[in-house]
Amino acid sequence: MIYNTDNFIKNLETIGVSFDSPQVQAFIKYYELLIKWNDDINLTAIVDFDEVILKHFTDSLFLLKYYDIPKGAKVVDVGTGAGFPGIPLKIMRPDIEILLLDSLNKRINFLKAVINELGLTNVSCLHGRAEELGLNLSYRERYDVCVSRAVASLSVLSEYCLPFVKPGGLFISYKSSDIDEEKKAAAKAVSLMSGSFAKEYVFTLPDSDINRSFIFIKKTGPLDERYPRRSSQIKNKPL
Repeated sequence: MIYNTDNFIKNLETIGVSFDSPQVQAFIKYYELLIKWNDDINLTAIVDFDEVILKHFTDSLFLLKYYDIPKGAKVVDVGTGAGFPGIPLKIMRPDIEILLLDSLNKRINFLKAVINELGLTNVSCLHGRAEELGLNLSYRERYDVCVSRAVASLSVLSEYCLPFVKPGGLFISYKSSDIDEEKKAAAKAVSLMSGSFAKEYVFTLPDSDINRSFIFIKKTGPLDERYPRRSSQIKNKPL
């Protein structure tokens, strides 16, 4: 099937990233795999090509407009789902090393198929719960950057995500544009996770009325060994 990628190319130019034809073709293959697997494991409610390009691919990549991920950085994507934002970031930045983390094994199987079909290297998938892996010394405070588009409050996400980040590293949360109250509510959790609010960016996706934001949280020091707590405590008693 032939796809019109003009809007996607325009979006990439808006973001300001360099790209080539094989990278654009990789996104088309990614889309086709997403649709092929979607009926069986319910990866996304968005299936139209142009909508996936905007709401998943462009949204994932917009981080590159505001943050130049250090070359060769180790990145973990917590609650990656169908691979957003980790796989789009990896396609555009093949130099970085990415771990895709998700609690549902069916999604991990899909991600492995995408990685194989696209020939991606230095990207791995891990089935597991963030609160358990955040206590595992193989993953705890091992990453330069943690990203997450997961749907949860910032206080909850901070306890899931900051345990993976090295002191001096960043947790970057993908959010809607209404972040002021959420930041206030998450201030205690961020502090207890040895984090500090660093930057935030609010933007609108190209040719749309979809407002989005990034919240940058700096890891300021080593994490207290009490965290993260058990899943039931994190969800039912946010910090």
